[in-house]
Amino acid sequence: MKNKRNLLWIIPLALFVFSPLWKPSVTNFLKPRGGYDPQLAALSNKQQQNFVMDSITITLTNAGKEEWVVNAKRAFTGKTDQELGMIEVDALYKGKEDPVTMSSNKGTYFINERHLVLIDNVIIRKPKTREELYTDLLHYYDATKMVVSPVEVDIKGPKFSLQAGRMDYDLSTDGYDFSKRVRVKL
Repeated sequence: MKNKRNLLWIIPLALFVFSPLWKPSVTNFLKPRGGYDPQLAALSNKQQQNFVMDSITITLTNAGKEEWVVNAKRAFTGKTDQELGMIEVDALYKGKEDPVTMSSNKGTYFINERHLVLIDNVIIRKPKTREELYTDLLHYYDATKMVVSPVEVDIKGPKFSLQAGRMDYDLSTDGYDFSKRVRVKL
């Protein structure tokens, strides 16, 4: 044997000749285990994306005009991926010439319904008229432009104070509707 490198062609030949001996065991070892479960595949497609963000801004527009700017110091996903939870919420309504600011400790925004819920220490300020509204729960429905507080509200102005058990406020007409033991001091 003059050159041992010329014997290298014997290795592939030996693998080919003896393949009936080793091929079944290698094929069995490499065969996928388990089966395909369509229910598991459907669940993986339905999984929601969970996140927590520091500082978020949501802008709501109507006919190309910016109406709402909602800022929060922290945001996170809710029970579904169409629900956005927020902490330390500040909102500005600029749909009219008189802007209205809102703040609360917590909030939830339902993306599909365009429904904003402010919870815990909600304060609404109308700087032009120097009015402030205090409540613990407030709903804003963008489709109807309604602000609803199903719990007690307290409104203070420069010449009056008002307390009620419930309030509906229409942003488009600037009209209030109070109910459940309304008390006014002038």
